[in-house]
This record gives sequence, C-alpha cells and structure tokens, in this order.
Amino acid sequence: MSASELAAAVTRALDVDPEEFHTNAREEAEQLKTEVRSGTFDNTEAIVGMELELYAVDDQTDALRRVPRQLLELIGFEKELGLHNAEMQTSPQPLNSHGLAAQRNELKASLMPAQQRLGTEGIRLVSDGMWTVPPNGETAESYLCDAVSEDGIRIGTNMSDAVRYHTMANTDYPSAFELDAPHVSLQAKTVMPEALITSIQPHYQIPHAPDLPEYFSYALRVAAPLLALGVNAPFFPPDLYDDAPAEEILEDAHMEHRIGVFESVLNPPEDDPTPPKVCFPPDFDTVEDAIDDIVADDTIVPMDVQSGTRFDDAFVHLRHKHGSYWRWIRPVFEGATRSAANARIEFRPLPAQPTVDDAIAFEALFAGLMESLPRLEHPIQSLDWETAKENFYAATREGLRADIEWITADGATTTSTDELYGELFEHAREGLEQRGLSAEEAHEYIRPLRERVDRRLTPARWKHDSVRRRIEEHVPLPEAIWGMQSTYIRRQKATLLDGSFVDWFE
Repeated sequence: MSASELAAAVTRALDVDPEEFHTNAREEAEQLKTEVRSGTFDNTEAIVGMELELYAVDDQTDALRRVPRQLLELIGFEKELGLHNAEMQTSPQPLNSHGLAAQRNELKASLMPAQQRLGTEGIRLVSDGMWTVPPNGETAESYLCDAVSEDGIRIGTNMSDAVRYHTMANTDYPSAFELDAPHVSLQAKTVMPEALITSIQPHYQIPHAPDLPEYFSYALRVAAPLLALGVNAPFFPPDLYDDAPAEEILEDAHMEHRIGVFESVLNPPEDDPTPPKVCFPPDFDTVEDAIDDIVADDTIVPMDVQSGTRFDDAFVHLRHKHGSYWRWIRPVFEGATRSAANARIEFRPLPAQPTVDDAIAFEALFAGLMESLPRLEHPIQSLDWETAKENFYAATREGLRADIEWITADGATTTSTDELYGELFEHAREGLEQRGLSAEEAHEYIRPLRERVDRRLTPARWKHDSVRRRIEEHVPLPEAIWGMQSTYIRRQKATLLDGSFVDWFE
C-alpha cells in the first residue's frame, strides 16, 4: 500500500462517527451477556493456545532487519507493528498431554521452515524480549521515530501498513508516544517505539464462561511470580541511553523494560487526566462486569467495521474495541462459529523467551495453575488487589530478586522465593495431572522454569550479568550490550527448537 493510499485509508477511519460506533458496541455487549449466560460460550474442557512474536535480524551482523511483506506471507506468519516483526498463533488445543504436545510441535513445525526460507535471504527470526542492535547504517532512534506527513496524516516509515496502527497516531486520544525509563527518554510521533518489544501470550479457555471472574482473579495474583520467572528485557539499544555512566545504567536497569515501554508509549502522559489503557486490570465480580469494562474503555480508533459470516461478527464493534483494550491480563470473548464460541484469559505480561520449550513451559505452568487454584479455592485469591499490583511492578524491576508477597495453601503470608515457587510448581503439576498428564510429563514441561528458580537465573539476569562482566573489563557499554546480544542469538540458534534456556549452562 502506497503512502497516499494509506493516508486515504486513515482519513476514512477518522471520519467514522464515534458515537454511533459506541452505541453499536454497547448494544452488542448486551447481546453478548445474554449469550454468555445462556451457555453459548461454555466449553466441555479447558483449551489452551499461544501467540508468539519474533523479530528479524541480519544473520551475519545481528542487526535488525525488515522482512519483505511477500516473504512474510510466504512463510505463513502474520504482520505485527514493525516491519521487522513476525507473529504466529497456535491452533487451540485441549489441555491434555496430546494438546500441549501439539502446541509445541506446531510452533516448531512452523519455525523450522520459516528459518530455512528466511536464511536464504540472510535473515533470522529471534525470540527475545527487546532488540538492541538497530538496522545497519541506522540508529534505533531514527528507525523508531522516522515518519512522513502525507495529506496531513502522520505515517510511520517503518510500521506495517495496517490502517489501525497509523490511525493511532492521528486521533485525539492522547498517547504519549514516548519512552520513559531509567536513563532513556525518547519522543516520537507514532506508536512505533512500541515495536522495540516482543512477547508470548498464553491463552486459557474457561470451561464455564460465567466463572471467568474467579479464574481471572487467580490470573492477576500469579502474574507477578510468572513475570519474575520470564523477565528478558533489561537493556535498550545503546544509542537510546542518555549520557550516563555505564555503572549507573546497569544499577538502574529493570529486568523487564517491556512493561514500561508498552505503558509509556501508549498511555497518556502522567499529567493528562485520561485513564491509562495499558495497566494492571481490576478484579471483576461478575462476567458482565468484565464485558462492561471493555465497553467503558476508550476506543482509540472507532472504525467502520462490517459484519461477516463469523458467529462473533454479531459483536464486531465490541471485538474491535477489544483490540485496543490493552490490559496485562484480559478477558476475551470470541468464536468463528457458535460451537467454537469461547471465553478465555489472555495472559500478556510475558516477553518472548529464549526457546520454544521455554514458551511452552509458561503455557503449561499458567494452564496448570488455572486448573488447580480455583479447584482448591486457594487462599492466594484473598491477596489484596493493591498488593498483587505492587508485586507485579516489583517483578518488572527485580525479576526473581523481587520481594513478592504470596499466601500459601495453609493461609500463611510469605515472601520466600523458594516457598512461593515450590508451591506454585506443585499446584501447576497437580493441575496438569488433573488433565491427564502423567507426573513425569507434567514435571518435564515445568522443569525449565523450576531450574531457573534453583539457579536464581532468568534470561534478563543472564543478560545483565553478561554486560556487567564486559563493563568490568572496561568494554564500552554499546559494545558490551551488542556482545551480549550476539551471544544470546548464537546460543538461541543452537537451542530454539531443541532445548531450553537452562541448556545454555550445561
């Protein structure tokens, strides 16, 4: 799509009557509530799924690479925000031994030929929380901030040509479009700085949709310990740092800057009264409350959406609103057919992981906990919401070193890492066994994450230690970060499809 065609499409999107759009969404929400209460969105068993985002690099230099759109379509991956991004989604599968194996095999079956095909063009896909090496001959700042004006419409030069991405930069919603992190400050004109980050997003379908609030409350309270296990984005591209000593940048680095990037780019500035859209979500008393929260959320881009032949096209305006309902954990209601209609929890805090098995380990851990904690009526549900939120942001800063408050099965409060994760892994194992996995199978899925706790080593901590060692050897910060990144990519190349992060040390 040319710049003029894209600008014309953005202009048409901006001409949509927001009041009419919101009226339609509210009416559809009432229909959705009726369908949910009538059992349409129930499932006979729990279902799991996964979204996996990656970025492309030059296979020789590790520099970020744009992926030609035709090539992206050829390998069967979907466009994401940046021209360097690629995304794949697994087919939903029942939560059992065959379903989890199918999830893992589908990821590997798609990634292997994609890497082979891209390799002929000198490109490699990387699974990582944040890229740090800009394209050859460019800075990260120029890549993220380059934009043109076409007929009065701002167009991000390195953004995919999806109309909704570019419309976000031209609406009245006051997104800050900035990076605000320790020793990093960047002001852009589009949402493109968000393309620094990549994630995995496990999904868990609720068997009985009206029970979603109970499952959701548990998901909020396990968010911090799961994020602390998965942190993988402690460094920005070096040219984005202010002029500060390397030791200070190391000292002040968060283990998971991805959280702050998403929030500071897309939310309004702190002095703006508009409520933030990217945030830790509230508890819900009823499934209707969850639907109402989506309805009440600001719509950045009210578009002229048309109903098609899908069952959930009856809620097409509400589904479009949901696309910018950016909570770290969010409820989802959709289904291509009435029989496929489902209510699920989308778990969004996790960065992309070093290997496929690491990603599947998180899917299994999250699903196992969603199975066991509600069944046990585990007292962690009584943890105060404010504490759960504080835990979450502590995990972004400190990873496994965070003092995460947990309530044990016997009702005791603890901040002991060993006690917390010992119980967490045990309950996840029980949940997976409840779905028919053997004890050995359940253990093998969770093992890569259990070993992270035993070693007190996450991908982010590995990166941080690697850069620190180089700094102590008097290597300049940019070279230290790029050296770490080169090692990360090289080790991932050997283990992405057949190994896990802990194999890097054995």
